[in-house]
Amino acid sequence: MRYHGTLHFTTARTAGGPAFHPQTAESMLNLYNTLTRQKEPFHPMEPGKVRMYVCGMTVYDYCHLGHARVLVVFDMVYRYLLARGYEVTYVRNITDIDDKIIRRAAENCEPIDALTARFIQAMHEDADALGVLRPTYEPRATQHVHDILHMIQRLMDRGYAYVGENGDVYYSVSRFDGYGRLSGRRLEDLRAGERVAPDESKRDPLDFVLWKAAKPGEPAWDSPWGPGRPGWHIECSAMSTHYLGNHFDLHGGGQDLQFPHHENEIAQSEAATCEHFVNYWMHNGFVRVDEEKMSKSLGNFFTVRQVLEHYRPEEIRYFILGSHYRSPLNYNDQALDAARSALSRLYTALRGLEPAHPGDAGAAWRERFNAAMDDDFNTPEALSVLFDLAREVNRLRQTDAAGEAARLAGCLKSLGETLGLLQADPEGFFQQGGAGEAMDAAEIEALIQQRLEARKRRDFTEADRIRDDLKARGILLEDGPEGTTWRRG
Repeated sequence: MRYHGTLHFTTARTAGGPAFHPQTAESMLNLYNTLTRQKEPFHPMEPGKVRMYVCGMTVYDYCHLGHARVLVVFDMVYRYLLARGYEVTYVRNITDIDDKIIRRAAENCEPIDALTARFIQAMHEDADALGVLRPTYEPRATQHVHDILHMIQRLMDRGYAYVGENGDVYYSVSRFDGYGRLSGRRLEDLRAGERVAPDESKRDPLDFVLWKAAKPGEPAWDSPWGPGRPGWHIECSAMSTHYLGNHFDLHGGGQDLQFPHHENEIAQSEAATCEHFVNYWMHNGFVRVDEEKMSKSLGNFFTVRQVLEHYRPEEIRYFILGSHYRSPLNYNDQALDAARSALSRLYTALRGLEPAHPGDAGAAWRERFNAAMDDDFNTPEALSVLFDLAREVNRLRQTDAAGEAARLAGCLKSLGETLGLLQADPEGFFQQGGAGEAMDAAEIEALIQQRLEARKRRDFTEADRIRDDLKARGILLEDGPEGTTWRRG
């Protein structure tokens, strides 16, 4: 599936000033490469262009916070590369055929296509709410069975795959030199304690399935090895090379995919193409809840929609970007409350100002921001630059330098957009609540009108009661020369 209109990042050409340009020797993006376990200068294979693949969702349920982190982290990477002037081809796949999908559809007594369509739509709604740009391509596994079959056949022809007695096609891990280099594991260690079950058709306990023979009632496609469906690992190899070529720049995903999924991608892709697969590997850290691993069994499992009942989408995005992408992300209400407070401070700096083109006034701030992002996408440090900038805007507002304040507000808004932040109207941000907020804007405005009428008839007791009642419900009133405004506290 192809989406148009996301390759040209125009932020810096509006309020934020001139667009960034691809990195120079003086300003070099360095990123941590999981493959080499060190930070490295980022050199795309083709100057000015980046080809990037990220493992997306298996669509059988709603997005949880772990999915949200992947979506936001690599959206941040995408946005920054675009802001730096690169032409980016970004591919993020959808797994729409899988054991879990088949099982969930059976439990729901609904067709698999209906299940996956429903959760693809839900994923898009959650991603849109979090300010995640659509990728250039969003392929689905079922749309690329031909590519998958072609890659499996090449692996068979080159002696890297075999058909088991159960009809499944397996990849022979021992045939691939260097298996384990991404995760730092050795075959001997991986085999320690492993045993092949008596009914197991694999020649080696580490071998993994490329093609699953059809079972009664399951969807199936014809293949040279009989009806069946793709294994999970082969999907990403086939789709990434289809859109980006056999060898491309950057591959990302969650840390949980490093082994075995990404390890297997390398093995099958390089065996099939006889080329190096990916130059740079990026993995974001796990999400924890009150310092424990998030899991349904522990009862600390949260979907994006559940969190959106209580917090604004931008607060969730800020919370995710407030930690370095490789660090563990610890979720709790206090962390989301801190994100709300931090965003409020930034929006307060923009409140009442018409952001202007910053010109040279924004150059030093942009340089500091870029320096942080060029250091392996250090978003916490980049956010600290935004806070320093907001403090300077607030200082200038107290002087006669209104024009300078407006120019720096333009810079603040532009740099914020590079992170997917600060694009709402400030008043709209302060009045927006979570999806589960009890009071909507119309009810609040009606109470403000009642308070105004009480003040007109000099019933200050009633006016104070309304103010206090709203405050108790998280609504703060601010009286000014132009009337009363409100915001959620």
